[in-house]
Amino acid sequence: MSALAIIIWVVNITLDTAGQLSFKAAAVQSSAHSGLDNWRDMAGHPWIWLGVLCYIGEFICWVAFLSLVDLSMGVMLASINIVAIMVAGRIFFAEKLTRWRLAGLVLVTAGVALVGLSGQGRP
Repeated sequence: MSALAIIIWVVNITLDTAGQLSFKAAAVQSSAHSGLDNWRDMAGHPWIWLGVLCYIGEFICWVAFLSLVDLSMGVMLASINIVAIMVAGRIFFAEKLTRWRLAGLVLVTAGVALVGLSGQGRP
């Protein structure tokens, strides 16, 4: 994989994680209790809009990344987002990492490492 592809991949992971964290922050800070009022309340939080901007940036990075690597490799490498989001959820929201989640985290990380080491993407 080229240096450019690696940089775009890291930016993609960062934007996806930041977007997920922003959406979670908006959901947690929402003061409404249910239904449409809850959605209106969340729409007023800057966190939700930061999440949307992150997802727009992630989309651009994703298309750029796919222009540099095979789809099958890109999708597998993108699975590391799951790990980044789990770890960030633990750090920023004190979410639990059970033994099963940790086992999944290790397996996903190992799979991404194997895919990253096994292929060069497109010539």
